[in-house]
Amino acid sequence: MIPHYQLLSPTFGELVWDQHPTDELLGYQLAYLTYIQLNFSDTLEEARQGFTRISLVWKNPKNQQEFLAQLKDLKLPPMELSTTIWQVPVCYDPEYGQDQNSLAESKNLSLTELIQLHSEPLYRIHFFGFLPGFFYLNGLSPKLHIPRKSVPLLAVPPGSVAIGGSQTGIYPMQSPGGWHIIGRSPLTFFDSKQPIPVWAKPGEQIEFVPISAAQFQNWKEPYPKLLRK
Repeated sequence: MIPHYQLLSPTFGELVWDQHPTDELLGYQLAYLTYIQLNFSDTLEEARQGFTRISLVWKNPKNQQEFLAQLKDLKLPPMELSTTIWQVPVCYDPEYGQDQNSLAESKNLSLTELIQLHSEPLYRIHFFGFLPGFFYLNGLSPKLHIPRKSVPLLAVPPGSVAIGGSQTGIYPMQSPGGWHIIGRSPLTFFDSKQPIPVWAKPGEQIEFVPISAAQFQNWKEPYPKLLRK
């Protein structure tokens, strides 16, 4: 998968892949991102990854043109994705999933079916965005795809597990948000006091594990169980 480059300004451009997000595409993105960071760090202000693109902010126009000259002959093999799987506990009790009922009704699902559909897949972490430690995950069942709320909440509690569009995610801290909240995790997803503020990396996977309200209230461990590495 060879990307094309969109030149958006003298110092800003994007590597773009015209495919839907997949594990294979992520492997290519990580390969290009790693190559760029290793070979162009001195001339690059910022690199930001999305589901199907990598945005690049250059220090000056000459730096971008130098990259474009090399890109013409650049054909990288995909990186092998991590086999690491993190188990993330989620309490799907209605107390922590205020939008469960409305979402289930809109999809003609029972709450049991909704929880099963959400917790069955393995989700792949593609990148972080929106908030520090906010995972952009791929793998949500199409049966649960739903447009974001027309009126966002002003304060979504940290750890809230929610669905917006074709994605599911976890709010790492309290913030405004327009996704449909279906549960909450007791884990810590971002801690600026730690040497590594976020415990997971792009390419790794997340498995949601349903827990009871009692388990949620008594949960002590701030970080997830490592299922496989």
